[in-house]
Amino acid sequence: MAGRPRVVIIGAGIVGCALADELTERGWTDLVVLEQGEPFGAGAPAPGLVFQTSGAKTLTEFARYTVAKYTGLTLDGRWCFQQLGGLEVATTPSRWAELRRRHGWAASWGVRGYLREPGECAELHPLLDSGKVLGGFHVPSDGLACPSRAAEAQARRAIGRGARFLSGQRVTAIERAAGRVTGVRTGSDHFRANVVISCAGTDGPLIGSMVDLAVPLVPMAHQYATTNPLSVLAGQNDFRTEASKPILRHPDAGLSFREHIDRLGIGAHRHRPLPVDPGAAVPEFNPEDFEPSWTAAADLLPALGDTKIEHGVHRLSAFTADGMPLLGEHPGLDGFWVAEAVRVAHSAGVARAMAEWMVDGQPAQDLHSCDLARFEQAQLSPGYVRARGSRSFTEVYEIRHPRRPSGPPRPLRTSPFYERQVELGAHFLESGGWERPQWYQANAELPEVEGIPERNEWAARHWSPIAGAEALVARQRVAMFDLTPAKRLEVTGPGALSFLQALTTNQLDREPGSVSYTLLLGEHGGIRSDLTVARFGREWFQVGVNSSLDLDWFRRHLPGDGTVQVRETTAGTCCIGLWGPQSRLLLQPLSTTDFAHRALGYFKAVQAFIGEVPVTALRLSSVGELGWELCTGADMGRRLWDTLWEAGQRFGVIAAGREAFDSMRLEKGRRVWGVDMTTEHDPYEVGLGFAVKPAKGYFIGCNALAGRSAETVTRRLTCLTVDDPRATLLGSEPVYADGRPAGYVTSAAYGYTIGRNIAYAWLPAAVAVPGRPLRIGYFGELVPAVVAEEPLFDPGMGRMLA
Repeated sequence: MAGRPRVVIIGAGIVGCALADELTERGWTDLVVLEQGEPFGAGAPAPGLVFQTSGAKTLTEFARYTVAKYTGLTLDGRWCFQQLGGLEVATTPSRWAELRRRHGWAASWGVRGYLREPGECAELHPLLDSGKVLGGFHVPSDGLACPSRAAEAQARRAIGRGARFLSGQRVTAIERAAGRVTGVRTGSDHFRANVVISCAGTDGPLIGSMVDLAVPLVPMAHQYATTNPLSVLAGQNDFRTEASKPILRHPDAGLSFREHIDRLGIGAHRHRPLPVDPGAAVPEFNPEDFEPSWTAAADLLPALGDTKIEHGVHRLSAFTADGMPLLGEHPGLDGFWVAEAVRVAHSAGVARAMAEWMVDGQPAQDLHSCDLARFEQAQLSPGYVRARGSRSFTEVYEIRHPRRPSGPPRPLRTSPFYERQVELGAHFLESGGWERPQWYQANAELPEVEGIPERNEWAARHWSPIAGAEALVARQRVAMFDLTPAKRLEVTGPGALSFLQALTTNQLDREPGSVSYTLLLGEHGGIRSDLTVARFGREWFQVGVNSSLDLDWFRRHLPGDGTVQVRETTAGTCCIGLWGPQSRLLLQPLSTTDFAHRALGYFKAVQAFIGEVPVTALRLSSVGELGWELCTGADMGRRLWDTLWEAGQRFGVIAAGREAFDSMRLEKGRRVWGVDMTTEHDPYEVGLGFAVKPAKGYFIGCNALAGRSAETVTRRLTCLTVDDPRATLLGSEPVYADGRPAGYVTSAAYGYTIGRNIAYAWLPAAVAVPGRPLRIGYFGELVPAVVAEEPLFDPGMGRMLA
């Protein structure tokens, strides 16, 4: 926003105070922070444990900034953060493997960490029984925050720049006019505002309801207890230091520990979920419910056997369906922002990103996994939010696998092919609420299954060798892939072309029947998404997008004159990817359209009939095979499936799942937005410069790309191959060059056609040289890899690199 707007922040906890500090530092000083209770979180002291390492790069970067900022803060001479170190211990083999994986994450995201033997763990934290642990993961820069002091220290800095903090101000209404926020009312006052930010924590849904915004979080109560004084801690700490040992996590028991001078504080997350309605009373602490956690704690820390629980409470924390924060602007009300479901460990990092977003128009850091607009409409129901929020609570310390099945409510969204897929024994995972087949048990008897290499115990979770057979059959014959969950939009109207031209990078002014691959960029040139745009008429475009974030972006940029209409069609349509060398032979007898005609070559689109089913047929392939994306109305979906299935029997058609798709798309070199590329990367770094046509005229981000090219980049998304068949990478592993971390893996899968593991990774351009040997950190080991030319497989080029 240009100029210096009037800003109201709702909530003076650590997030609100951190945001006030970051905004006023950037010149937004006409700012007031409203708190209904005690400011700075003084009325609700938090344990303050800061463990930085996460499988999510975004969260780790939030935490790294939080540590750096709070380490430099003091309040009246007292610390706001102590770098005591963080220690996570394993008592089971599976947890020890998981901690080795976490160590790899730390290396990927630039956090210095160490794997420790049991004796070393006991040296770091002498209360530990070293005989009970198999090892630990130690991060020296982790530590203990004092949230109330950190909040007040930042508030004082903001006040020094002109901000005001008012307590006893319960918000009763958010005022708005002409699609913009205009003010905030409390029980006693009125505040004019151009920008309002909700940092209300567990009351976020109540504030959101005042502006008709679903804030999909659920407050969850969890146990926190403090012990009587421990004799072994006597004299080790005082009122000013409070603690001296590393903060400790015992994830196998769902426990965390910190010192309170001569006492221990114990947080427990393994009890049954206790969702609390916003505004409702927090349940009282029940010592009997805490007993299993106390037993596990005393087993790990024998000194607890000489004491007991002195005080226990239920603390409230906000949980979302995916465990990530909720950040962003109201999709229908300009100027109303939220920063909710934020942990203390991420508070300063979130505040910086939000301030950049509001002041500069975009954050430097990729925030797609935290964006308020990321959820589908079906994921916003109170029942869904409650069920998935409860599951997120139970998963805080669970060993999580990238392909781990999600919990209820399921099935929520199903394609018209769902019953046919169930009949074929589909193994489903979920994406955006959709049931998406990973592989089909009906293919278990394919002879190709016998040649699929085994995986280690970790990589074999939620996987089957059947998926490999499906990939090979798709390469050899033909397969049907359910693409229904892929989001589809229809853009129409006399301004449709100019609208799309201004938002995307490629030249879309082509004849009807053309399909274009193009990118959405931010003003800084970073990739917001990649799209396929099929033109079916002068004013009619079918657009394949990645997520609800793209729909939100389109709607925010619609012209106000009504010349463009954007309509999502996903739920009312369905889509089959028919791919493989036999696909044209299968399809041609079913239609009067000549699918072999040259005019229907690659990146072409046509309206046709497949049997009795009207379809839009796009000559596209994400897997490097001949084929089409065939879309029709949901009412005709079953008929389309049955027509293709029956006709395909003579060609050996199979249904294939997402596991096969992922393997094949990596062999082809197909990038996936949100995984391989984000707003932090430009098209030339990703290898997608071909989709950028500066000569077409203005588009968002074009100015930022001036002077950039594939030759000027300093880093590249790089294809790697790994010979070791046991090293089935999962993503986020560190890549080492000359013994030092040089980058990290984005996507990985086994290439069944080429017979090697494949990984894509971000690496310095000087390292990304074909033939260059590298190593990848894999569960504590260094696995040899080599930089490869791409694509690894392309039947059109007659090329397969093995």
